[in-house]
Amino acid sequence: PSGSAPPTITKQSVKDYIVDPRDNIFIECEAKGNPVPTFSWTRNGKFFNVAKDPKVSMRRRSGTLVIDFHSGGRPEDYEGEYQCFARNDYGTALSSKIHLQVSKSPLWPKEKVDVIEVDEGAPLSLQCNPPPGLPSPVIFWMSSSMEPIHQDKRVSQGQNGDLYFSNVMLQDAQTDYSCNARFHFTHTIQQKNPYTLKVKTSKCHADSSGWVLPARGITETTPSFMYPYGTSSSQMVLRGVDLLLECIASGVPAPDIMWYKKGGELPAGKTKLENFNKALRISNVSEEDSGEYFCLASNKMGSIRHTISVRVKAAPYWLDEPQNLILAPGEDGRLVCRANGNPKPAIQWLVNGEPIEASPPNPSREVSGDTIVFRDTQIGSSAVYQCNASNEHGYLLANAFVSVLDVPPRILAPRNQLIKVIQNNRTRLDCPFFGSPIPTLRWFKNGQGNTLDGGNYKAHENGSLEMTMARKEDQGIYTCVATNILGKAEAQVRLEVKDPTRIVRGPEDQVMMRGSMLRLHCRVKHDPTLKLTVTWLKDDAPLYIGNRMKKEDDGLKIYGVAERDQGDYTCVASTELDKDSAKAYLTVLGKTVLPVLICLVTRPTERPDEPRDLELTDLAERSVRLTWIPGDDNNSPITDYLVQFEEDRFQPGIWHNHSRYPGSVNSAVLRLSPYVNYQFRVIAVNEVGSSVPSVPSERYQTNGARPEINPTGVQGAGTQKNNMEITWTPLNATQAYGPNLRYIVRWRRRDPRGSWYNETVKTPRHVVWNTPIYVPYEIKVQAENDFGRAPEPDTVIGYSGEDYPKAAPTDVRIRVLNSTAVALTWTRVHLDTIQGQLKEYRAYFWRDSSLLKNLWVSKKRQYVSFPGDRNRGIVSRLFPYSNYKLEMVVTNGRGDGPRSEVKEFPTPEGVPSSPRYLRIRQPNLESINLEWDHPEHPNGVLTGYNLKYQAFNGSKTGRTLVENFSPNQTRFTLQRTDPISRYRFFLSARTQVGEGKTIMEESPALLNEGMWSSNCFWLCCGVGGGDGTCMSRKVQVRESVATTLPATTAASTTTATERAPAATTKQELATNGSSIWDIRAMANSNWANITWSHNYSAGTDFVVKYITSKHQITPSSVQLANLTPGMMYKLWVFPIWSSPSEHSYITFTTSSAYTKNHVDIATQGWFIGLMCAIALLVLILLIVCFIKRSRGGKYPVRDNKDEHLNPEDKNVEDGSFDYSDEDNKPLPNSQTSLDGTIKQQESDDSLVDYGEGGEGQFNEDGSFIGQYTVKKDKEETEGNESSEATSPVNAIYSLA
Repeated sequence: PSGSAPPTITKQSVKDYIVDPRDNIFIECEAKGNPVPTFSWTRNGKFFNVAKDPKVSMRRRSGTLVIDFHSGGRPEDYEGEYQCFARNDYGTALSSKIHLQVSKSPLWPKEKVDVIEVDEGAPLSLQCNPPPGLPSPVIFWMSSSMEPIHQDKRVSQGQNGDLYFSNVMLQDAQTDYSCNARFHFTHTIQQKNPYTLKVKTSKCHADSSGWVLPARGITETTPSFMYPYGTSSSQMVLRGVDLLLECIASGVPAPDIMWYKKGGELPAGKTKLENFNKALRISNVSEEDSGEYFCLASNKMGSIRHTISVRVKAAPYWLDEPQNLILAPGEDGRLVCRANGNPKPAIQWLVNGEPIEASPPNPSREVSGDTIVFRDTQIGSSAVYQCNASNEHGYLLANAFVSVLDVPPRILAPRNQLIKVIQNNRTRLDCPFFGSPIPTLRWFKNGQGNTLDGGNYKAHENGSLEMTMARKEDQGIYTCVATNILGKAEAQVRLEVKDPTRIVRGPEDQVMMRGSMLRLHCRVKHDPTLKLTVTWLKDDAPLYIGNRMKKEDDGLKIYGVAERDQGDYTCVASTELDKDSAKAYLTVLGKTVLPVLICLVTRPTERPDEPRDLELTDLAERSVRLTWIPGDDNNSPITDYLVQFEEDRFQPGIWHNHSRYPGSVNSAVLRLSPYVNYQFRVIAVNEVGSSVPSVPSERYQTNGARPEINPTGVQGAGTQKNNMEITWTPLNATQAYGPNLRYIVRWRRRDPRGSWYNETVKTPRHVVWNTPIYVPYEIKVQAENDFGRAPEPDTVIGYSGEDYPKAAPTDVRIRVLNSTAVALTWTRVHLDTIQGQLKEYRAYFWRDSSLLKNLWVSKKRQYVSFPGDRNRGIVSRLFPYSNYKLEMVVTNGRGDGPRSEVKEFPTPEGVPSSPRYLRIRQPNLESINLEWDHPEHPNGVLTGYNLKYQAFNGSKTGRTLVENFSPNQTRFTLQRTDPISRYRFFLSARTQVGEGKTIMEESPALLNEGMWSSNCFWLCCGVGGGDGTCMSRKVQVRESVATTLPATTAASTTTATERAPAATTKQELATNGSSIWDIRAMANSNWANITWSHNYSAGTDFVVKYITSKHQITPSSVQLANLTPGMMYKLWVFPIWSSPSEHSYITFTTSSAYTKNHVDIATQGWFIGLMCAIALLVLILLIVCFIKRSRGGKYPVRDNKDEHLNPEDKNVEDGSFDYSDEDNKPLPNSQTSLDGTIKQQESDDSLVDYGEGGEGQFNEDGSFIGQYTVKKDKEETEGNESSEATSPVNAIYSLA
């Protein structure tokens, strides 16, 4: 029968099956086949009667055994070896032999444990001897108070569960030791009676708290092996499992263990050191891993080694596993069963569970060792063959069925196909077929008996009939007939041969005058049964048929030809089968004589009007023709039509884009999807924009169908460790194709022999639970609606959920590269312990302390990632001269695994960071004070500081000077040699390693500092904010900015005899939108303060240009302070990079040197009162001096005439300074003011000098402050008595 298949085992329990005695027992066995197989079991090689035992039942449509103990019974009674048989009419399949055992967790025998006395330094092993369990219990040691026993290379647990002490120390007696066994199935822990140690020491002393402590030093001994014993041993291991070699040695100090392989290296990529290097694990052992391994135990007293001879045996494993064989009657085939092992396995063949020797003879079958050859297979030879490969270490059993199919012919193509072809073209008629035995296929025409093959016909093996050139006489009905011994099948194909489409008169190249009428021909001949479409292209792009153009049946007319009409014109005639085209070029000439004056008016362009009168025609199952009438293009040609649709089932009222068409068409065939109630509208588009949508068309409902596509974006990933979430992108409204859309989700373990599970859902998500940790699954998601299913979907690989890694990297080694970086190496974890996808190895590290005393450090944990499966990396950006701790983990998609043991390492000294700050203060023009703080990160022991400095003035710099300081010095005073230049300072700290990072600062700018030039008459000012201020003083022409003045600064002077009114100007706008306004000039007799406002960017340099009203001043040296009294000046202010506007100046006039309204200060009342107060203070001062001298002492008013300013004065803190030019340096008997500035000795001899002092100073806010000055021809009074306070003002300063 069609579709028959022998049984195939799809699911079975593991060979060694251990069950929990508290649960029911399930022995799985499932199979597939047609007919559905029946199941039976054997137990210990004998038939197992399931119906006889009421506790045993078999699941429906499955062979799984269920043994129920709810009503009582002993699980131990059902232990044994089970095997499942699945049978149907075509053969019998066998499961593997399943060895069923019940888990056991026996109690620990009661025993009395005596106190163990041991000498300090002696080796010791504490035996565990756990009771035998099934499976074996997990052993661990704890104290009786349930504290874990700390293990290291001195104290560790062996693989046999015993606890080994390489040497006993006194502190080992501070706790007791109890062996614990944890049983897997019962989840119970049994504890052995604890051991108590008594450590004997011959030399002891007591500390102040009464504790007895050992004397310094224990007798050191050479290593000796505690396990295994002797110098050599042997070990046998099976291929594919893990090999574990162990060496535990005693000695003082505790020995280090190293592993080697004789004659070569340890197996690369699969070795792992465990238990503090005492155990060597080799994963997935192969024959190449056999040989001699030895462990070397060494300490400073000596070394000893033990050799382990490893022999690798192998249970059978497949080289060629037999595969299912499907044959047609009369065909040949073979089954191959090749296996290897150590020793070589024996191969045994079975048929339907019986030895092949005892099966009925089959003349078409020949057994030759590991191969069965089938020749001329006959119907009825279907069977299931078993191959058993076994040796002393295990066996393999594989099922492979041989199915002989007997299927009558089938034609797979749709019936009554219609094929259209253009005359003289090549064509092919398809007739796919199937059958077993493979049918023969023949073609006939119009029912004639002659087979078509040869000449114009060529028959292919796949059933196709090819015609090299279709002629009119080839038109007709063709029949394909497939025949085999079981019958025949046929199908018909109708062939129509059509006339070709040809342009019999095409357009011709033409030269036309502008404004004339053009006609382009395009006469077409075509097959009348095919629909013809004629389109025009201009310059290979669709031509927009506007108001000036008319498309006719045999051509195209263009009225009022214009220059833009020039170009290539192509006529394209096409049918559903072929097309033809013809091209011509149009040249447009301008007219030389115009008989009529033409006035060209540019008409405004707008968005087009909406299309109208939408009509649906040619209604088909999957298509419809939409026709519309274009709206007015509003003087801008329509470039596109956008067709939109709306459906009322899934998203009613929402319009979606369907397709876009050129502006030259007004009809289109729309492709439709099944089960959609369509409504259409059209939007016209030109260069200006889109029209409003047209009025919607009438609705058109398409019939439903099964989906044609499946969901995309299928993926499977675990959200928890025991699940897998399958998600996908659902189908949209035009892909559903029918009502009640749903999804069939299928999955199975990635195993060709595994069976598929399925679930039907409506939401795009399904969660599979109770999955193993991180295993691959094959996933399929198929769409289905009420009309049927979509095609078979593609298979996607997904993974179940990840769990945290179980192992930590071992053998972590650290090598210091430099003061900020270390190199790491480690032994990678075995891939089986990752329990997910390996993302990275991660090193967590933190700064534990600094090697400098009393330096606080942050112990914040940081980490460095090393992506991928690697075993080395670099940790950088460490702090030098510090103690670090580090531990490593491996990370998967779930998170971090367990942490490795903590490693400690120091970093060497490095260079320090820069000092925290460098402060510069200028108490006067002769000195600069520097103060700094220690580096935030010394990175070692500081050995001192390096200071480099240089003077600079504009772009000129002086030579670099160097000063070295001790590590405790944080202040320095520099004596200036140049009062005009600024200084640039570079300060760094140093350690023994070298010089650290540098901090750079510059001394504050002097407000009268500048670069001098005498060849032009400009004053350049730098500003930093909204207003600029430029003060006129003895400053000459500025060529580059050296001072940044604060924003919104107003210039002022001291009281003068008379001040001219302020001159202002209106806003002057620059080309970039910035401007200068509110220029003011506050003038006296021979100086002027200039201020202005602006909105240029911060840092802009400005130029002040001024001339007199009579002539432009061009002396060799210009000083703003020496203006001519009573003279009118013109003044410009503009940026240094532009030129002044001719009319953007202001005018101001300096006052006369002497004015009529001068008031004598001596007649002022406030001045007389002030003088009286000063005289009283001077009298008191003289009395004090007289009393002091009468006691034999002298009283100098000033101990040091030239003493420097106190650096702690107030103005040193706020950064203000007093400046004077070369002619006004402080006199030797000058007095220090209260605010730290220097005041000249002043005279009241000349009121003119008093009032017209030309010198001033700049405050820190940029204002100009005048200063009383005196002539320099005053003589200094000699002697010990004070000669300073000749001025009343100075008398007050003297008393202060």
